[in-house]
Amino acid sequence: MTEREKLLRKLSAVEFAAHELHVYLDTHPDDKAAGKAFKKYEEQSNDLRKEFESRFGPLRVSEEGSRWAWIADPWPWNNEEV
Repeated sequence: MTEREKLLRKLSAVEFAAHELHVYLDTHPDDKAAGKAFKKYEEQSNDLRKEFESRFGPLRVSEEGSRWAWIADPWPWNNEEV
């Protein structure tokens, strides 16, 4: 297994735990231990995502910059050499 796959697997596990705790907290909002665990997994998830993206590129679509910049480029059938 590559380093990329290992890190992605670890990130997936942490995000799964955070998601499940979030669902649990919907029905048990006063459970302080679950709330602390949720915060811990959320922080780990953010840290792992940052590490992954710095090493291997983005995992999600980013709103930074112009996401429609590609539309300004010539389309293949607009090539003037034809």
